[in-house]
Amino acid sequence: YLKGFSGKILFPEHHLSHSASAYYPSGFKDAAILTVDGVGEWVTTSISRGYGNEITILKEIHFPHSLGLLYSSFTSFLGFKVNSGEYKLMGLAPYGYENSKQTQKFINSIKSHLISIKSDGSFQLNLQYFKFTHTNKTCNFKKWTELFGLKKREVNSELTQPYCDLALAIQKVTEEVMLGLVKEAKRLVNSDNICIAGGVALNCVVNGMIQRSGLFKEMYVQPASGDAGGALGAALA
Repeated sequence: YLKGFSGKILFPEHHLSHSASAYYPSGFKDAAILTVDGVGEWVTTSISRGYGNEITILKEIHFPHSLGLLYSSFTSFLGFKVNSGEYKLMGLAPYGYENSKQTQKFINSIKSHLISIKSDGSFQLNLQYFKFTHTNKTCNFKKWTELFGLKKREVNSELTQPYCDLALAIQKVTEEVMLGLVKEAKRLVNSDNICIAGGVALNCVVNGMIQRSGLFKEMYVQPASGDAGGALGAALA
């Protein structure tokens, strides 16, 4: 009940709001729409078609399988604050050594133990390594320490090379997953345009990789692609 308000109250779905926040301001008459975040209601990833003023959801991935929550788990493990320190993780990644044995080992460990990436761009998390389904913690720090041979980094402690290499490893895996999703969006929606939103779309390194892939001629990324932009999308939807 809102005092003095007698109109209808509408509740657009979270990922529809993300999709609308990117598609409607884009100026495109048709587009594939990809939204990727932590979780909204139960959806963590969606591929939609935008045509005219209509948005049609084509595919979804549901909680607990979430690329955003995976990235946030690494944010926590590397000593940054979840839901605000992800940009620091992205900024730390270039300090890793891409061709080092350690970085490649980290990438292989992530893909063999934490996330299974499918040929259609979908993915599944290995929930034995995570705690966000039943606690307010992100991951099982003990199992991660055993997996990577690294203890959780304490806040404001020294950023040694192994932590930099681990940041690069999850950044590279994130790029691989996002590229797979973009390819699937292209397959499902035969458009020259793509719109991207959701918290993971704040990863500008990933966005640059998608642009350079040449899969789409034009790309529009919602600048406020997190939940702030979702408020705009809710109104537009």
